[in-house]
Amino acid sequence: MNEKKILLTADGLKKYQDELEMLKTEKRKEVSERLKEAISFGDLSENAEYDAAKNLQAEVEERIFKLEQMLKNYELIQEEKSEQVKIGSKVVIFDEEFEEELEYTIVGATEAAPFEGKISNESPVGSALLEKSVGDMVEVEAPDGVINYKILKIK
Repeated sequence: MNEKKILLTADGLKKYQDELEMLKTEKRKEVSERLKEAISFGDLSENAEYDAAKNLQAEVEERIFKLEQMLKNYELIQEEKSEQVKIGSKVVIFDEEFEEELEYTIVGATEAAPFEGKISNESPVGSALLEKSVGDMVEVEAPDGVINYKILKIK
């Protein structure tokens, strides 16, 4: 079975590698200390601190597993100068309805963070922008109707 590759920018790759390292070293140690402390309280059957520490341990181990799987199956997005919008491009667009400029970086779904200006290549706006050039008009279907954008710059 071929798994879908996870698209990551260099910044996204570093972020996930750093998170994995922190979880494996610092967070595991912190959880271990919490478990030891909770066990020292005695009777584990009614020990809320122990239950909380075990739940935290499970969450940390699950996140470590997910990050390891992701980092085994990623494709690095090559940031290159292009006349067309690609994954990894920074795009400045003009929203005609609200008469405002917006700037987005097109990233893979895993890295998407709209409030940080990072939109997924699979999102309606991201997918509509792909392969377009400066000056192109883009129509995006939204729940409230069609939104029109004009591409001003590709960085």
